[in-house]
Amino acid sequence: MRPSGRAPDEMRAITIETGYTKHAEGSCLISFGETRVLCTASVEERIPPWLRGKGEGWVTGEYSMLPRATHTRGQREAAKGKQSGRTQEIQRLIGRSLRAVVDMKKLGERQITLDCDVIQADGGTRTASISGAWVALRLAVDGLMKSGDIVEDPITAKVAAISCGVYKGTPVLDLDYPEDSNADADANFVLIEGGKIAEAQATAEGAPYDEEAFLRLLRLAQMGCAQVFKAQDEATRK
Repeated sequence: MRPSGRAPDEMRAITIETGYTKHAEGSCLISFGETRVLCTASVEERIPPWLRGKGEGWVTGEYSMLPRATHTRGQREAAKGKQSGRTQEIQRLIGRSLRAVVDMKKLGERQITLDCDVIQADGGTRTASISGAWVALRLAVDGLMKSGDIVEDPITAKVAAISCGVYKGTPVLDLDYPEDSNADADANFVLIEGGKIAEAQATAEGAPYDEEAFLRLLRLAQMGCAQVFKAQDEATRK
C-alpha cells in the first residue's frame, strides 16, 4: 500500500491556474497534489551573444525553491552567494525540455525565460516545473502571435514530465515525498506528445533494477504524461 493510499498507476490531482501573475507574458500555478510551483514566462527582445546574427531565438529556464517550501526552512541561495548543484541541474533540465519543442528560427531573435519557483514541495518539483513551464510558454507565444510579432507558431508539440519509482518492490507513478525519500529506484521522464522521449533520468537508490522494471516505469510515465497533456490542453484553451 502506498502511503497516500493511491493505486500504483494513480496520479495525484493536477490543477493548473493560468494568468496567476499580472506582469508576466505567460504564467500559471501548477499543482501536483501538495506540490505547487509558480511558472512564469518572460519575453525579452534580446538573445545570448553567441546567437547574434543567426536569426534564432532562445528558451531557457530558472528554478528556485522558496525557504519554507519544505517542512523546515531552507536558506535562500542568494544569501549563500551561489546556487546549489541541484538547482543548476534542474534549471538546465527545464531549459532542455522546453527547447526540445520549440523551433528557434520561428521564434525570432528574442529570448523567453521560464522561471519556476516552488512554493510548496511534496515530491516531483522538477517534473511539475517542466509541465507548468510549457503552459506559461504556450501563453506567452500565443500573445506574441496575437500581436503579430510572430507569424508562425514556434511550438511544435506539448512537453510534460512525471516521476516514477520502485517503492517497496512495486513500480509506482507520480511519487510524493514519503515515496521519493524511500524509493528503491526513482526516475523522471520528460515526454513529448506523440510518443517521443526528450529525457529520462533513472537512478537505483536502494537496489538495482532490470530492463523490465525500467520499461514498466516508462509505461507508467506514458500514462501519467497523457493526463498532464490533457490538463495542459484544458488550461491553455480557457
